[in-house]
Amino acid sequence: MSQQHSAAPAPTPTTDAAVATVTRRRDWWRDAVIYQVYPRSFADSNGDGMGDLEGIRSRLPYLRDLGVDAVWLSPFYASPQADAGYDVADYRAVDPMFGTLLDADALIRDAHGLGLRIIVDLVPNHSSDQHEWFKRALAEGPGSPSRDRYHFRPGKGADGELPPNDWESIFGGPAWTRVTEPDGTPGEWYLHLFAPEQPDFNWEHPAVGDEFRSILRFWLDMGVDGFRIDVAHGMVKAEGLPDLGSHEQLKLLGNDVMPFFDQDGVHDIYRQWRLILDEYSGERIFVAEAWTPTVERTANYVRPDELHQAFNFQYLGTHWDAGELRTVIDRTLDAMRPVGAPATWVLSNHDVTRHATRFANPAGLGTQIRLAGDRELGLRRARAATLLMLALPGSAYVYQGEELGLPDVVDLPDEVRQDPAYFRGAGQDGFRDGCRVPIPWTREGSSYGFGDGGSWLPQPAGWGELSVEAQTGTPDSTLELYRSALAVRRDQADLGAGDAVEWLRAPEGVLAFRRGEFVCVANTTGESVTTPSYGRVLLASGEVEETAGEAKLPADTTVWWTTA
Repeated sequence: MSQQHSAAPAPTPTTDAAVATVTRRRDWWRDAVIYQVYPRSFADSNGDGMGDLEGIRSRLPYLRDLGVDAVWLSPFYASPQADAGYDVADYRAVDPMFGTLLDADALIRDAHGLGLRIIVDLVPNHSSDQHEWFKRALAEGPGSPSRDRYHFRPGKGADGELPPNDWESIFGGPAWTRVTEPDGTPGEWYLHLFAPEQPDFNWEHPAVGDEFRSILRFWLDMGVDGFRIDVAHGMVKAEGLPDLGSHEQLKLLGNDVMPFFDQDGVHDIYRQWRLILDEYSGERIFVAEAWTPTVERTANYVRPDELHQAFNFQYLGTHWDAGELRTVIDRTLDAMRPVGAPATWVLSNHDVTRHATRFANPAGLGTQIRLAGDRELGLRRARAATLLMLALPGSAYVYQGEELGLPDVVDLPDEVRQDPAYFRGAGQDGFRDGCRVPIPWTREGSSYGFGDGGSWLPQPAGWGELSVEAQTGTPDSTLELYRSALAVRRDQADLGAGDAVEWLRAPEGVLAFRRGEFVCVANTTGESVTTPSYGRVLLASGEVEETAGEAKLPADTTVWWTTA
C-alpha cells in the first residue's frame, strides 16, 4: 500500500509558554532562526509608501507566529539614503522616514514581550558624507585633525590630479574622490570603498574606536539584543594603502585577502567590543557580515573572544547541486568546530537575487541575476533548499518575503531603480532593487497591504496571490511550509544546535544525513529518485510516496523523517 505525504501539515500555534521558553533558553544564538527585515520594504504605517518602525512593530505578532527567534533590522539611522541607510549621518538617531527613537524603543519592548529578540545593523567601515565629522573635515581643510578620522590623501601626478592609489570602489569606478577645498581649489582625495557619499573611517585614529564603543553602549542601553556588523571584514586597511596592481579588482573579491579587506587588525577591534557586550545581561550577540576568501578565514571572526556568528556567504553562493552543497557543508562545519562557533546558513538577503529566482536559472550566473528563469522550477528548488538549510546544525537566516516564495522582480523600469551601484556603470550589476520590492500582505489594496498608499518601488501584478493573506491556511503554500518547518525544528531535540552530521549512502545527486533520530534527504536532481524510508515523515517540500519500506522523492524535493 502506498502513502502520500503533503508538503506541509497544519502549523502549531505559538503559546505563551513557548514564548517564555524562547526567552529563557541559554545559548539561544547557537541555533536561532533570525529573520531579516528591510525596514523600507516590510510595512508602512503612515501611507507614505515607505516602510517604517511602527509598521514593523504592528507586524511583530506575524513574526512570532512564523516561529523565528530574532529579528534583524537593516539600518534605520538618520541618513541621506544614498545607499538605503548604509550611509549613516547620525548613529544615535532614527531617520524621520522610519520614525523616532521612541518608536525604536516601543518596537524593542514589544518584541521582547512577544519573545523575540532585536538585532540592529551597525555600519563601522564608513559614514555618510553628511556626518558631522566629515563635514567638519571638509570645512577645516588639509592638515586638520578632523581629516585624520578619515582617509584623506594628496593625489598623484604633477598637480595631484590622480587618485592616491589604484583601489576600485565596490560600486564601480575609483575608490577615491577629490574634494574642493574651502578656498575653491582642487584639493585632497578621500577614500570610499563604496559610494562617494560613504567615506571610510580611519580606524587607526583613537577617536573612531572611542566613538563606536559609545555607540554600542547607547543601543545596548536601549535594550537591543545584538548587532549585525556591516562590512565586518573592512575597517582596517593595510599600512601605507599600497596599490593592488590589478584591474577588475572586484573579480578578486572573495578569492584573496585584499589590502582593504580582511586585514588581521580587525580582530583587535572585535576583542575590545566583545568585552563591552559581555558586560550586559541577556546574552547579547555580534554577527559578522564578513566576505572572506575561505570559510576558514571566516572562522577567525568567531573565535571565543570575538564575535558570535558570521554569515556563510560560501553557502549562499552555492548552486542547487548535491556535490557542491556537501562540500560547503563539510568545510563550514569543519572550520567552525575548532573555534566552538555555530555554523550559519542563509539563502537570501537584501544584496543578492532571491534564491527562488537564482535557482530558476542555470548555475554559474552568480548571485545577481536579471533573468526570471523558470518560476516553477525556482520555487520547487527554493522550498527544498529551505528544508535542507533548516535541517543543518547551527543558526539560520530568513530574508523577509522568502517565506512567501517571492521571486526577484527582474523587470523594474530603469527610471525607478535606486541601487547606487546601478548608476556607477561598473562594479556590481546594481540590480539589488529587485529583492527589495515591498512585500505583499493582502490580496488587494494599493500596495497589497504594505500600506495605505503606494510603495517606494513598484510591486508586480499578481503580487497579491503571493501575499500572507492568500497563503495563510493553504496547506501546500510556501508560507505554511515555513511555519511547519520552524515548528518541527523547535520540537525536534536533534535539530538546531550542533557541529556535525552523519552522511548516509544516497543515489547520485541526493544528500542524506542523520542527526540522532532525525534524517534529512534532499533530491537535487531533475528526476524522481527512490531511497529507503527512514521512519515517519515529519515534513516534505513536495509529495512523497512510500511503498514497502521505500520512498519515492520527486525532483527537487527535501524530506524530513524521524526514526523514533
